[in-house]
Amino acid sequence: MSKAFAVIAGVGPGTGASCARRFASAYPVALLARSPENYEGLVQEINKSGGKAIGISTDVSSEDSVKSAFKKISDEFGGGACAAAVFNASGRFARKPFLEMSVQDFRGSWEVSVQGAVIFSQAALPHLLKHAEDKSAKYPPTLIFTGATASVKANAQMSGFAAPKFALKALSTSLAKEFAPKGVHVAHAVIDGVIDIPRTKDWLKDMPPEAKISADDIAESYWNLHTQSKRCFTNDIDIRPMLEKW
Repeated sequence: MSKAFAVIAGVGPGTGASCARRFASAYPVALLARSPENYEGLVQEINKSGGKAIGISTDVSSEDSVKSAFKKISDEFGGGACAAAVFNASGRFARKPFLEMSVQDFRGSWEVSVQGAVIFSQAALPHLLKHAEDKSAKYPPTLIFTGATASVKANAQMSGFAAPKFALKALSTSLAKEFAPKGVHVAHAVIDGVIDIPRTKDWLKDMPPEAKISADDIAESYWNLHTQSKRCFTNDIDIRPMLEKW
């Protein structure tokens, strides 16, 4: 591999942690999360297993916080280019009747899912473009956004979640069209179903394992996006378990 790093924003048990482990098999990784407890154990795990990982406490909705994080990443990894950037952050959202929802309720999800994605992308893309210029790089630089069922299907009392997720998908599409000609692969993933993590242990407990999505398999799908040829970019994917009703 060429000298480059991967960065995962929104690290916690589940997709973020699994992506960190998968990409750490090829690159030094920077793990961003608001709370250090979400990445500290994972950083130790990766470093002990022979990989290279750093964790940075980051508020993705804050431009100053994200800029500071990327400055630390660049300093730590010798100013290397970014091979892969995964935006997996999702803010708090209020599930309630629309007329009972305050603007502050709406902001809880919007400021992370949309504003955060814009800030993260503007910080990551210069490093991704730098990697695109590296003729020795094995894979194209990749920017991946984690979406949800709500990215394409809005339900009643879910406006505070669906509106930002729709916007995130639109952002991804716009960036894909702008930056593909420059060699950057931008992709959006709809995660349609329950992810099998400790918090969802008792969900669908009477169903077989195929009723939930494996976080490790999501990470493998993200890795497969990263390794795609420039002659075959997938810009949107739907990920669901075998038994999901859709």
